[in-house]
Amino acid sequence: MRETVFLTGASSGIGEAIAEALLADGAAVYGIGRDFEKTDPKVTSHPSFHAIALDLRDRGALEEALSRLTKEGVFFDVLVNCAGSAYYGVHEQLSPRMVEEMVQTDLAVPMILSGHFLRAFKKEKRGTILNIASVTAIASENPHGAAYGACKAGLLSFSRSIFAEARKYGVKVTCLLPDMTRTNLYRNADFEASNDAGCSLVPEDVAEAVLSVLRAPEGVCVPELVLTPQYHRIAKKREQETGPSKVTVLK
Repeated sequence: MRETVFLTGASSGIGEAIAEALLADGAAVYGIGRDFEKTDPKVTSHPSFHAIALDLRDRGALEEALSRLTKEGVFFDVLVNCAGSAYYGVHEQLSPRMVEEMVQTDLAVPMILSGHFLRAFKKEKRGTILNIASVTAIASENPHGAAYGACKAGLLSFSRSIFAEARKYGVKVTCLLPDMTRTNLYRNADFEASNDAGCSLVPEDVAEAVLSVLRAPEGVCVPELVLTPQYHRIAKKREQETGPSKVTVLK
């Protein structure tokens, strides 16, 4: 792989695993994250990794970074929207700020970035947009995660629509729908992904799926891909392991 990739959420979790896999496969990765201090040095010290520290919700900072990269003549082959925010709990417990953060991070930012990259992708008649959503996008209901599930369902719908718009220009669009993955997404919730073998995904599973999508033959697109463990098990945390709030956020 010799692609140049714009990857959000690259500093931790699934995004960090995707960055590491892409780098090992020969890609150049421009990774967006709020803080890279805890990111694996194998990623941050790689000569083909370019860390861009910013808050995606800061539109001014994001537009400035995109403008700078354009002036530097960097052409991207792939956009991976991986950054996400999730708050859990019965919906009335969520503050307006929490809801706005999820809508902005999980849906608005991918839409804005897709609009930016689609212009160049269509002009060049190539390029891939890969959105990391969630299996909650296709669930009939998401109790204790209603707003999060709605944002991911919106991202799936958006992915389907822009593929219909852009496929005739040679642009590929894929929406990945991972099931429960062992990340810090659930660090303050009263549940977490089970550590038992085969009962949950790990970030590397999602990263490998990203590589498989990007390795598809020319003229072949994978519009949607659901990733689920062979078994499914949620682990209930002991009360002392959870904080006073049953909500969590992932960056």
